[in-house]
Amino acid sequence: MKISKKVWLIVGIVVFAVVLGILVRTYIQQVQEQEQLRTSITGQQTLLRRLTTDKADLEDELEQAESLLNKSKAQFPESVESIEYGEYLFEIAGECNLELTQLSPSIPADKKVGAVTYYVGSFVVKVSGNMDDILAFIYAIRTGGDFELPWSADVKSISMAVGEETQATITLDIYAYRR
Repeated sequence: MKISKKVWLIVGIVVFAVVLGILVRTYIQQVQEQEQLRTSITGQQTLLRRLTTDKADLEDELEQAESLLNKSKAQFPESVESIEYGEYLFEIAGECNLELTQLSPSIPADKKVGAVTYYVGSFVVKVSGNMDDILAFIYAIRTGGDFELPWSADVKSISMAVGEETQATITLDIYAYRR
């Protein structure tokens, strides 16, 4: 059986059309995929620019926060520990059988005496108890007690209210050597 040239031509055209259809379909899929990739790349580049800007902004905020922290640290130097002194004052009051009812520290400040600079923290201490115990408390603060070098305490003022229970308000400065 001999196939005519017409049939071969039709078979050739059909094969060519099928191959061309497959190629066109593959090309269209490739174009769509490229378009999706371009869109994705554009979105990722936009995200990258935004994240880079956010990172720069956050780094600026971090620098500002660190600067503020350093300023705050300068206001509350490690040499004068209000909490530590508060503990000492509570301990001394307990040893003197007093109730420490109020403790108000201030922000430490520099005080220059000659060539030496001290940190000075002021405290207002309110205690209640009997007169002898209050006087013992004041004496313990004035003579040093727990305030050993490089710290010292200076009692600035004492205000007493005598009644059923004697109350005293004591203002004192605590000095610490600046290193």
